[in-house]
Amino acid sequence: MTENNAVKQMIGKAFMDIADAIQTGQFGNRVKVGLTTLGSEHGVENLVKGAELASKGADNFDIVLIGPKVDTSLEIAEVNSEDEMHKKMEELLDSHYIQACVTMHYNFPIGVSTVGKVITPGMGREMFLATTTGTASAHRVEAMVKNALYGIITAKAMGIEDPTVGILNLDGARQVERALKELNANGYKINFSESIRSDGGAVMRGNDLLAGSVDVMVTDTLTGNIMMKVFSSYTTGGSYEAMGYGYGPGIGDGYDRTILILSRASGVPVVANAIKYAAKLAQGKLPVVAKAEFTKAKAAKLEDILKSLTKDTKKAQVEAEEVAAPAKEVVTGSISGIDIMDLEDAVKALWKAGIYAESGMGCTGPIVLVSEDKMHQAAEVLGKAGFVAKEGDVC
Repeated sequence: MTENNAVKQMIGKAFMDIADAIQTGQFGNRVKVGLTTLGSEHGVENLVKGAELASKGADNFDIVLIGPKVDTSLEIAEVNSEDEMHKKMEELLDSHYIQACVTMHYNFPIGVSTVGKVITPGMGREMFLATTTGTASAHRVEAMVKNALYGIITAKAMGIEDPTVGILNLDGARQVERALKELNANGYKINFSESIRSDGGAVMRGNDLLAGSVDVMVTDTLTGNIMMKVFSSYTTGGSYEAMGYGYGPGIGDGYDRTILILSRASGVPVVANAIKYAAKLAQGKLPVVAKAEFTKAKAAKLEDILKSLTKDTKKAQVEAEEVAAPAKEVVTGSISGIDIMDLEDAVKALWKAGIYAESGMGCTGPIVLVSEDKMHQAAEVLGKAGFVAKEGDVC
């Protein structure tokens, strides 16, 4: 090709880009999304079909396939092994030739985990599952607090200015709730949702999962991974993921690549949706949003809150001495909001304060049972010891 012809092609492409921008209204916001095409249980063709489906009507993003040569009109960065494929993906991301990429079998560093996006069967709502792969922290509760932040970041990059947040009712959920409420009180605004169940609260039950009653559902990664698989393949028997947007982008403090994960079982519709998810995150400048949110969260003492979660000070204080139970009383008042892992220690803390208490399990989770006339006193003791929110969760 002569130099003149090369210049003419560059000028022609520039005019085409301008024409596209005028037609679509996307000035300077067109992005390129990569898709790696090796590693699927359904073969290369499954992934290529998903990319071609996503490209139909795509007026603000282009797709670059990273994998072996195939018969398609889409651009291909040709590689022939998974190892070579991921190296090429990272090269294209770091050079900014592509702004996001969808892939499988990719290992994130500790501290990074992915935020999936599903369509809930109850109301057909879209919901972010925070998180679905990767490891935010080796400490379960610390990880879930980080997962909440990762979910908020993703939702904001997707254009939801003030996403609603709920915490799935799992071991550690109440500790996560207390930590997030402390972060909120320190100035990092979190829009806590209310469960659709009559007793409400930010701790969500299975009904909320099905209904999609929050924008961001906070969970541990293993549970989130299972839920992604259920939501995406409950109509197909599990071998073919037919619904949803995949396992989502890896988020972490200081992590600036926009890499989204698919399962080996992800089918054509999910592949197409994951590419659209990636394009919108790239257009929403996910790394920029993440940096801003981490800065705000740190200003609200995120790091101090996380450090406090990894110190088992409450248990150490209680176990330092033997505590005898006070005289038994009729206990018909209940205090909720205590994590299952802290339940027996909370009872001992009340015994130490001279309040007879028993542990129990209500319909929304663990409870401490005390005499009706000592409920507020007990809530105050538990609040000061850090077992419940300071104001107490009396019911």
